[in-house]
Amino acid sequence: MSNPTPRRRFLRTALGLAGVTLLSRPAQAAILTPQQTEGPFYPTGPMRHADIDNDLVRIAGAVRQAGGTIIRLTGRVLDRSGNPIPEARVEIWQCDAWGNYMHTRDRGSDMHDPAFQGFGHDITDAQGRYSFRTIKPVPYPGRTPHIHVKAFAQGREVTTQFYLANEPANQRDGIFRRLSQAEQEAVSMRFTDTGGDPQTTVDITL
Repeated sequence: MSNPTPRRRFLRTALGLAGVTLLSRPAQAAILTPQQTEGPFYPTGPMRHADIDNDLVRIAGAVRQAGGTIIRLTGRVLDRSGNPIPEARVEIWQCDAWGNYMHTRDRGSDMHDPAFQGFGHDITDAQGRYSFRTIKPVPYPGRTPHIHVKAFAQGREVTTQFYLANEPANQRDGIFRRLSQAEQEAVSMRFTDTGGDPQTTVDITL
C-alpha cells in the first residue's frame, strides 16, 4: 500500500489525539449496519475528482475550501463479533451545501460547489478506524439530511446512509423510517465539540 498523503496523516494524528476508540459506541457492534438504497447519485469513475481522498472539503489546486459546516466523520469497521477489520475500504458521497450532487443525473450538477469533492474514500488502519473531513449533510426536496456510505471488507459489502440524530425531517423520510429503532440508532450521527470541527463517530458492522 502507498504511503498516506500529508492530509491523511494529519487526520490520523487528529483522530489519535481525540481518542476515537473511546468515542465509539459499543452498542453498535451488537447490530449489523443496515443495508439501504444506493440511490441514483453514486458517482462513477469519470465523475470523480482526480484528487480522491478522505478530505472532501479541500481539493488540490482549489483556492478555497467547500461551503457548509465542516465536520469530522470517524468510526471503525467491525466484523460480526465486534473485532476491528484493518484495510477495509470505506466510501462516502453526498450533496454539497446547496443540495446538489456531483452527478450527471442531478439537474443541479452544473451548480455543484466546485470546491467540494462530493465523493471520498479511506482505508481502515490496524485498529479498523476510518476518518473523513466533510460537511454536515443538508436536506433537499424529498430527503432528510444524509451521507451515503459503502464499506468493503473480507469479501462483504454494505451500502447504507448516515443521518443526523434527532433531525425532525427524519420522521418524514421514507428511507429512514423503514429502519428499526435499533438500526436508526446504529446509523445516527451525534456530534461532540472537541474545540475544532464538530466530530461524530459511527461504527460500521458487516
